[in-house]
Amino acid sequence: MKDFTPSRRSFLAGSAAAGAALVIGFNAKGALAAGNEGGLMPNPFVKIAPDGTVTVILKHFEMGQGTTTGLATLVAEEMDADWDAVQIEFAPADASKYANTLFGMQGTGGSTAMANSYMQYRQAGAAARAMLMEAASLEWAVRASEITIDKGVVSHGDVSATFGELVAKVKDTAEPPTEPILKEAKDFKLIGKDLLPRKDTPSKTDGTAIFAMDVAPEGTIYAVMARAPRFGGTVASFDDSAALEVPGVTAVKQTPKGIAVFAEDTWSAIQGRDALSVEWDFSNAEGRSTEEMEAEYAAALDGDGPVARNDAGVEEALAGDNTVEAEFDFPFLAHAPMEPMTCTIQIKDGKAHIWDGSQFPTVTQMAVGAVTGVGQENTTIETVYAGGSFGRRANMDSDYHVEAAMAAVALGTDQPVKLVWTREDDVTGGYYRPMVKHRVKVAVGADGALAAWRSDVASKSIFTGTPMEQMMVHEGVDHASVEGVTDTQYAIPAMQVSVRNMETPVPVLWWRAVGNSHTAYAMEVGMDMAAEAAGADPVAFREGLLGGSPRLLGVLKLAAEKAGWGNDLPEGWGRGVAAHFSFNSYVAQVAEVSTDADGRVKLERIVAAVDCGVAVNPDVIRAQIEGGIGFGLGHAMRQKITFDGGEVVQSNFPDYEPLRITDMPEIEVHIVPSAEAPTGVGEPGLPPAAPAVANAIYNATGTRVLRLPMVDAGIEFA
Repeated sequence: MKDFTPSRRSFLAGSAAAGAALVIGFNAKGALAAGNEGGLMPNPFVKIAPDGTVTVILKHFEMGQGTTTGLATLVAEEMDADWDAVQIEFAPADASKYANTLFGMQGTGGSTAMANSYMQYRQAGAAARAMLMEAASLEWAVRASEITIDKGVVSHGDVSATFGELVAKVKDTAEPPTEPILKEAKDFKLIGKDLLPRKDTPSKTDGTAIFAMDVAPEGTIYAVMARAPRFGGTVASFDDSAALEVPGVTAVKQTPKGIAVFAEDTWSAIQGRDALSVEWDFSNAEGRSTEEMEAEYAAALDGDGPVARNDAGVEEALAGDNTVEAEFDFPFLAHAPMEPMTCTIQIKDGKAHIWDGSQFPTVTQMAVGAVTGVGQENTTIETVYAGGSFGRRANMDSDYHVEAAMAAVALGTDQPVKLVWTREDDVTGGYYRPMVKHRVKVAVGADGALAAWRSDVASKSIFTGTPMEQMMVHEGVDHASVEGVTDTQYAIPAMQVSVRNMETPVPVLWWRAVGNSHTAYAMEVGMDMAAEAAGADPVAFREGLLGGSPRLLGVLKLAAEKAGWGNDLPEGWGRGVAAHFSFNSYVAQVAEVSTDADGRVKLERIVAAVDCGVAVNPDVIRAQIEGGIGFGLGHAMRQKITFDGGEVVQSNFPDYEPLRITDMPEIEVHIVPSAEAPTGVGEPGLPPAAPAVANAIYNATGTRVLRLPMVDAGIEFA
């Protein structure tokens, strides 16, 4: 297999190279299975090889968020394994063994890895430990309770053995406790400890880590797809004669997704696609400009829509004299992960095999199984690393996998087909965070307390028309459109929230933090406006509304304290705050900005406080909060997807500009010590970042930023 040698895929091979392994896993009845032949067992999470290597099998894949380290930490902690002897291996696609119990299928996303797997992986490690201790107890004729384990060495007095040496002593009939004893938090040696080396760092540093873009089995044929330049367009006719003359191009085939161009290498395939002559049918395609869409959204907000929350007394309070109103505009946004969409598929002998950084393996198995005709049960996935996702690789259509499968079927050979999306393909033809218009009206009572809040949201529904509609859409309200508002932690006496479900062929999808990516902005800028109307300090005003949410109140106070809220700032500087609850985690941020003589804004500092329950890997948590802040600032400052005559205007990073290193402020992250169960960290850092900066800009300049990106609201950055 070209460029996929054992040395380069050592992270997948795990302990296989070391010989037979003891496999630990819980079956459907909760009993632990053991054997000296290795191989997959019901829910296998741990392998112990004769050389002492402990391999943790990961049901959640790695796209940069740190699951390889987090899940391995849980097992290693309960086993008292030597961290340097712990390896990781991605689980195969098999929902019966590796389901995300919060999803009901195998999948990674929604900041659920630790929340879903914290106890499961600890129990797996504890069960493995119990088996090893039992084997040592029988071998040495001592009580298991008298045995100790430290860094992979099992000891009793002067007698000791490594994990590897004890593997052969475990009887084939041995069964560990169905409810293994777990450590108390005071005895943790790895969980909660700082600067534990990440398991994916060495291979990503030396280039041996395998990403989907690296995969190239022997005989691979490369493919790119010509897609309609407007969403909803279809092929009317095409001429492939010029494309077939391009050196390296081997075939051109029409598929239900477009026209696939096959070649000996990616560049030739791209050149062949450029040479195609295609007539498109746009009769059912999006043909509007962004300006036309915005006008329709505004008109929709003038009418009625499904109600998500409707407390008594809202209209009466809003009829008072002291009210503030704002209309927020949020653009479509692309995910734009560093590694564009790509996967390799081979259909051979009635089976389909896929190589990919697969985020929703179960969905992909079902979709590809149907397209190829081999069925889900004959569709396998070899999961590799993914170079980012932010939600893009997890869509209910399994779009790029289906495209690859359709291309392979159309080609009609048993060669591996590697479908590659260019950056331009994904920016102009992928999925997007929905465009949103959000009107807010807030009433402040005569006593200076917030009296009522009304939010009217216009957005295309993410979940309508998907298999998750029944779960996420109720009485016309898609929860993803209003999350972060209807479930606010603020004790607002009277609140009304309604939605307008807009229609467009433009495909929308969850995007990092999903609805919270825009609702937190409207809530937190609106909260600052309400505080100003009340003549109150922004932090104190929020504190008065958080008596029923001690954890959000706690991070708000911590961030304000660490940032020196209330202290003097240099001339031309401003300070702003935002706090938000999402993915069951609590995050508050205080931002500081400066302005120069020309009024240009520079982001100086962000102080963040996070309460995400038990901090399994504090260094990973800090990195995720920092990354979430950076991602949140990037979209808020400059990023947008716009349309002209139904076609996407932006195409690559020069015009869909990400955060620059010179934009990134100094960041401090403070983690609240907690004994609560772990909650999400991949996404909760994003929602408060942009509104904290917007509130700081207002504090410095007197300009309220109601339109994103900020450059479209007249903000110029230094």
